[in-house]
Amino acid sequence: MSSNSNSASKYIWKPTTTQARNTNVMKFARKYGINDYWDLVSRSQDDPVWFWDAVVKYIGIEFDQDYEQIMDSSQGVEWTTWFVHGKINMAWNCVGRWAARTPNALAVIGETEDGVVTELTYSQLWSDVCRLGAGLRSLGVAPGDRVALCLPMLAEAVVAVHACTLIGAVIVPIFSGLTAPAVATRLDDAEVKVVITADGSLRRGKSVELKSIMDEAVASVDCVTSVVVLQRLGGRPLLSATRDIWWHNLISGRSDEWVPEAFDSEHPCYIGYTSGTTGRPKGTVHSTAGFLVKIAEEAAFQTDMSASDRLFWVTDLGWLMGIWEIVGANALGSAVVLAEGAPAPPHDRIWSLCNRHKVTILGLSPTLIRGLIPYGNQPVHSHDLSSLRIIASTGEPWNPEPYRWLSEVVGGGRLPIINFSGGTEVGACFLSPTPAIPIKECSLGGPALGMAVDVFSHDGKPLSNQVGELVCLKPWPSMTRGVWRNPERYLNAYWRRFPGAWAHGDWALIDSDGYWFLYGRSDDTLNIAGKRIGPADFESVLVEHPAVAESGVVGVPHEVKGEAAWCFCVLVPGVSPSVALERELSSFIVEKLGKSFAPERVIFVSDLPKTRSAKIVRRVLRAVSTGEDPGDISSLEDPDVLQSIAAALN
Repeated sequence: MSSNSNSASKYIWKPTTTQARNTNVMKFARKYGINDYWDLVSRSQDDPVWFWDAVVKYIGIEFDQDYEQIMDSSQGVEWTTWFVHGKINMAWNCVGRWAARTPNALAVIGETEDGVVTELTYSQLWSDVCRLGAGLRSLGVAPGDRVALCLPMLAEAVVAVHACTLIGAVIVPIFSGLTAPAVATRLDDAEVKVVITADGSLRRGKSVELKSIMDEAVASVDCVTSVVVLQRLGGRPLLSATRDIWWHNLISGRSDEWVPEAFDSEHPCYIGYTSGTTGRPKGTVHSTAGFLVKIAEEAAFQTDMSASDRLFWVTDLGWLMGIWEIVGANALGSAVVLAEGAPAPPHDRIWSLCNRHKVTILGLSPTLIRGLIPYGNQPVHSHDLSSLRIIASTGEPWNPEPYRWLSEVVGGGRLPIINFSGGTEVGACFLSPTPAIPIKECSLGGPALGMAVDVFSHDGKPLSNQVGELVCLKPWPSMTRGVWRNPERYLNAYWRRFPGAWAHGDWALIDSDGYWFLYGRSDDTLNIAGKRIGPADFESVLVEHPAVAESGVVGVPHEVKGEAAWCFCVLVPGVSPSVALERELSSFIVEKLGKSFAPERVIFVSDLPKTRSAKIVRRVLRAVSTGEDPGDISSLEDPDVLQSIAAALN
């Protein structure tokens, strides 16, 4: 598999000595007599007990009952528990303590797609959290009960997340773009007791009927006893007088006085669903203390967040980063910015939000940037982005050209790109740079602190400067505690390929300088006439061509080569599909990658199958190409795109 970036890559950004020294992570390192960032990484991997205990103390996470042991792997590394016998309340750590210390500090900024802004201070947020928590208790929600959240990205989403953790309910985030059958699958699997949703939402100027989708989903399950409905679009009568209740009626007249209950460190707080190619989605379970500590550490040390920051991540509440931004920002006393609806159109919406709300840390995906590049630099340059100091990204590997555009056009060459990689089951990230080190183009820096990651060959041997499987050799606090009520599925998915090591399913490479690069999912790899190559290699070449805005590449069966590349391309506005352009793009790939990798087909499509967080779902492209069942497509932004792709293939 070829590489887009290697040890010869230039550093696209370097901190000054003062910048590096003043980062949170280097202040932490110096407290423990460590003056080099990479030495800190090594010590955090070698001595996780020291590291995670030091993190709790440095960040100031408050336990109501001190833990007796940092970690316990006596039941096997796969079932490691953390902060043993400690007791803690996540909502208190994220909201209550700041309401007591800095009551007037801004905690939340939420903006509807039609421009209505809601701001909550920590005092106001705590009041709302306590009242909603009391309302949920009145509906019979006890500690450990599951509460599904299917909400637009509004201030109320933050209230709902913290209200659940306040009373010990387990959050089950539901992607707001799911169909009713997909919602029902998750409600039934998690045995959800209460759902919190909205009567609707706006997306691209159109109403999204969240409540009607939820009504259909709830009608097919037996577990849901109540549905709490936020009045967003207004006026729609509730379907069930015995089951449904308006949010505003639930909290009306309730006291905001609440004494938070402390829960065991291992008390479950969150079930995040990941979509599979077949069968039911996996519900990955996360525990209260481990999830909180890891996300707070990551926000503080990887993105350098402090109480004065404002974080805006372009995501959905149904994805990990939706919960990550809420918990991460509020655990540090920062403000989280949420925006209902789509990031575009208008094509300057993200930059306008950053300007108006003085965002300091912006998180987004590579695919989102690739989709905005064809509209030029003007939408970016028409807004003042001087408040930004960190750009973060996650979701998939970068191509060089979009990465440079983000760095140069959006960042003006002055901002580090903190490129994360982890996953719902990881509960945070495996890999990430920090603003304390130079950053190579498209790289993920190195191991995130406390993460003992490596690259293995197919037979389980460590690799250097070669592409192999990303693995993790030691447990970490936010590691999933298993698949909900299916321990065998958890063990089969992550632990049985390389016994004693977590196999993540990503292709990775460590260059000679110790910098990491990812090349997509290992099950996406093409094997063309015995030559293995990643789809990102093709896609990087295609988006370099001035006619191509986005691309997705998959391998399909071939009688002679075993597998052949089919390249799906979205053209830039104003460029029309033609046979001549197909041949030109095919020749362009041959020129860059060699004759062996000449694509069998170049197909022009209007859009690619993507999740709401803008990640291309290649397995769906492959299934449509081969006429197979695409499996679970509930996470797609627009499931109808499959029909247009199928039409383009004929």
